[in-house]
Amino acid sequence: MDYTFQEMTQEQAQDIAENWRYEGDYSFYDMDADPEDLAEFLDPEKRGDNYFMVFQGNEAVGFYSFGQTDEETVDIGLGMKPDLTGRGQGTAFLKAGLQFAKSNYHPQKITLSVAAFNKRAIKLYEKLGFKEVESFVQATNGGYFDFVKMELDC
Repeated sequence: MDYTFQEMTQEQAQDIAENWRYEGDYSFYDMDADPEDLAEFLDPEKRGDNYFMVFQGNEAVGFYSFGQTDEETVDIGLGMKPDLTGRGQGTAFLKAGLQFAKSNYHPQKITLSVAAFNKRAIKLYEKLGFKEVESFVQATNGGYFDFVKMELDC
């Protein structure tokens, strides 16, 4: 599957914030679940040039954020379009994001953080070589939640 990465526009950020709704426990990932995260996501200056929409042909299938945490590490965030989750497309989508990070940032390590309850995502990350390096509690979505930080050596 060929994926295209394009810098996220304000219109695309608005669309994700207003229309991308995940089911059940995964509604945790709805952009408006946390007002601070939503404000940052919708602010073009804070989003900067770190957010990219991912397309397959003309269809938006997800997004990535890439943040250089130090000279050797890139931290990624990602979201797949809700109606595409749980359909076996995560591996190809994640591989595309990892390849984009390696090609554009040349990291020695790639890190990400995931809610501890999201076993489906953790299983995918482990399948592609990520290892758990830390667990932590983070204030978000009106409460405190367990997260797992994972790392991939490039």
